[in-house]
Amino acid sequence: MKNSTGNPKPRCAAVRRTTTETRIALTLKLDGTGAASISTGIPFLDHMLTLFARHAVMDLDLSCQGDLAVDGHHTVEDCGLALGQAFREALGGKEGIRRYGTGFDPRNPLGSEAAEPEARRYAPGKTVEPEARRYTSGFDPRNPLCAEAYVPMDECLARCVIDFGGRPFLVWRGLLKSAHKKISAEEKNQDASSAFRFGLAREFFQAFANEARCNLHLELLYGDEPHHIVEALFKAFARAADAACQRDPRMADRLPSTKGKL
Repeated sequence: MKNSTGNPKPRCAAVRRTTTETRIALTLKLDGTGAASISTGIPFLDHMLTLFARHAVMDLDLSCQGDLAVDGHHTVEDCGLALGQAFREALGGKEGIRRYGTGFDPRNPLGSEAAEPEARRYAPGKTVEPEARRYTSGFDPRNPLCAEAYVPMDECLARCVIDFGGRPFLVWRGLLKSAHKKISAEEKNQDASSAFRFGLAREFFQAFANEARCNLHLELLYGDEPHHIVEALFKAFARAADAACQRDPRMADRLPSTKGKL
């Protein structure tokens, strides 16, 4: 949608959420620069949300006061709920967005290493900027055909696919055995990512999917180190969210659906 000057309307949202368990204030700007100011009381979650904003190229301010004396569950879940609500409000009627956060086309000269030889066939002599190819394959706004959301981190590889189609559903694969395992005292003291648990990450993404009303498919293809696993998932989530929220110039202000509503 455009304003009276003919420019696209800013896609922003402000969410205030107060319960007996948490108090959250959040602002989101979808068309941002990757700036973030995060304070949840859980340093590891702060790290994940900060890198989410940077890799989604969205501006995110979030402060949360939660009942951390109980545990981190309510804080993590409610931050996911608030972020999902902010996405839903910022996207508005969803006219003109790409909607889906996945897809690879070999004609993309800015995508994956594996596609580079094929890309040279379609764009001989094309210079591929290193920053456009930091990840094995990734979305670039100059190319309307690619929004791959695979992210490696050392020994880990994570995949995320999103559809902002109005239907909440989370698919969580590759982590079921670790999601709710009992954490030993040694693991709790090892580092914050071990204490954070994969199960808490799942609660965050389930909450986001519920409030954003999106299909959210997350999969760990392989990996071992807890910090790397969760970080790869959040980065893949960021890349897919960025791709799905991009405006598609071919759609103009039309809805990316034949139903007439998303």
